[in-house]
Amino acid sequence: MSLLVAPAAWAQDSLKQDTFKIGLLLPMTGPFQSTGWQANAAVQLFLKQRGNAVAGKKIEVVLKDDGGVTDAAKRIAQELIVLDKVDILLGFGLTPIALAVAPLATEAKVPMIVTVASTSVVVDRSPYIVRTIQTIPQIANVIGGWAAKNGIRNAVSIVSDYAPGIDAEKWIGQSFEQAGGK
Repeated sequence: MSLLVAPAAWAQDSLKQDTFKIGLLLPMTGPFQSTGWQANAAVQLFLKQRGNAVAGKKIEVVLKDDGGVTDAAKRIAQELIVLDKVDILLGFGLTPIALAVAPLATEAKVPMIVTVASTSVVVDRSPYIVRTIQTIPQIANVIGGWAAKNGIRNAVSIVSDYAPGIDAEKWIGQSFEQAGGK
């Protein structure tokens, strides 16, 4: 039996609880820590400005550091779901982390709110994912079109060989060529 089956059983019970638990999964250490610190600061500011209760329920944020490491993120997300019994997962500072955790959210039927990872395929990986940030194509389309319209006629691209790099190259190139660039 899977360790993630239990959360579905208490999903209905979370409506009856006095506390709504948010599992905040961010890179608070390591090379991507600035992303994690900024995202956590935004969550804390929101709670400070709006309060830590909604609809009569106290909001509890359980912050966990994934260090920007995919395997750690999967383990931590599973702990948040099974041990901490969070009602939702929030954060995801990097695309590979969001993609790695998506199957866990699907299996446990726990909503996953992606606030940082912006590769376009992320939301396709689970019916439990929503995104609250722009996608790379939204930004890349503007850049490619702008470059061609501002006199750049030829370009070469070099990108990281992972989802965000491939996404950026595809969409910048497509909009650049549509606007007359090569």
